[in-house]
Amino acid sequence: MQPSHKKPHNARSLPNATTTENRGEAGQWLHIFWVGLVLWALSVVVTALTGNPALLPTVVLLGSFLVPVSFVTWLSGKGSAEVTLGRVVEGFVVGGVLGVLAASLLETYLLSPSVWMYLGVGLIEELVKVLALMYVARGMAHRTLRGGLLLGATVGFGFAAFESAGYALNALITRHGLSLWQVVETEILRGILAPVGHGLWTAILGGVLFAATRAGRWRLTGGVVLAYLGVAVLHALWDSMRGIALVLVVVLTETRGQRAALELGYVPRPTDQQAHLFTVFNGAGLIIVSVLGLLWLAALRNRLPDPEPAHVPTGR
Repeated sequence: MQPSHKKPHNARSLPNATTTENRGEAGQWLHIFWVGLVLWALSVVVTALTGNPALLPTVVLLGSFLVPVSFVTWLSGKGSAEVTLGRVVEGFVVGGVLGVLAASLLETYLLSPSVWMYLGVGLIEELVKVLALMYVARGMAHRTLRGGLLLGATVGFGFAAFESAGYALNALITRHGLSLWQVVETEILRGILAPVGHGLWTAILGGVLFAATRAGRWRLTGGVVLAYLGVAVLHALWDSMRGIALVLVVVLTETRGQRAALELGYVPRPTDQQAHLFTVFNGAGLIIVSVLGLLWLAALRNRLPDPEPAHVPTGR
């Protein structure tokens, strides 16, 4: 007679406890986001009421890091054995800072104003981010597509957070003194766009890079090169969209009077229709670039192995 393999009667409650715990972890990013948003709003209001410049760093840091930190918290709950909490923190801080510093150096000494400048920015920033990702991933025993997506997004969001802080400081300083409202506008805009920017592009490249790894060694495959060039082009299109929108408006709607003014060296004033078209073209272009990146990410996620279903004892 074979021994019985029945599970204890209370084993049925284990999946429910696990589900409750996972739901609690999934809600952490929302808690962080709403608490951070309230603190940022209070900082803006108090700074406006008191005019105390000592509060400006609080506004800049909270506004710049709120969305990236919230998304990284959400990503860390998606589960990947090789991407530990320590590596996530290192990816966000070390990877982000190294990426920003390297990009600043290379763009200062290698780029000059030209038609191809934005492509150069895309190539440089995606290169430094993936190199920072490789540094953060050093010593990882296993590198998988899932781990590359998660850690790549983490490095990208870290880069975005520190870059946004720089943009916010630039917006703060104007010819008429310090401008709190320009900081607020800059942080709101960059916060809304953050999920479809650096985090998305580096996640794509990180996933492809990790998936190409064999026996713990990086491999520069054709797929990795194409992924790098692809995200660099998306990056360049994103950065240059205002210029592209302006060119489209001029080509489609330029009047004879505006052309004559340009020939005389004057900058013609746009019509209401042209201003509207510029907004439409710029917004539509950013949406198209975002959709292309999200579809690419979705295609990579479809290659992920299905999670093993939880075993629920039947009691028989």
